[in-house]
Amino acid sequence: MTNYPGACLCGTVRFEVHGDFDSFYLCHCQHCQKDTGSAHAANLFAKSARLIWLSGEDAVTSFTLPGTRHHKSFCKICGSALPSTPLPGLLVVPAGCLDAKIPLMPTAHIFTASKASWDDTFEEVPRFEGLPE
Repeated sequence: MTNYPGACLCGTVRFEVHGDFDSFYLCHCQHCQKDTGSAHAANLFAKSARLIWLSGEDAVTSFTLPGTRHHKSFCKICGSALPSTPLPGLLVVPAGCLDAKIPLMPTAHIFTASKASWDDTFEEVPRFEGLPE
């Protein structure tokens, strides 16, 4: 069994995911664009993995958008996205909160009909290893 450590940005919340991920989706729906402030959310999904809170569980809060299945857990202090169990038997882990390499490539882009208009040109955008001068 694989263990994946993770934390929020401020380090208050620390956790481990024990088990393997089933899928890795890049979601382009408008809800995910709003709650990430970016082009898409990058979430790992697992049906059998277990979430173990190591510290700061009391700093974790959740929000479900009324009338939808859109759910997000995050740190009350720094706002970082954190793992959640929006449905019984389903663990959703934001890829960016893990402190370990993710062993799988994204499974698919989903909800591409609502993709941000500027999201198609990433290959043409210059790349820098750090902040450009």
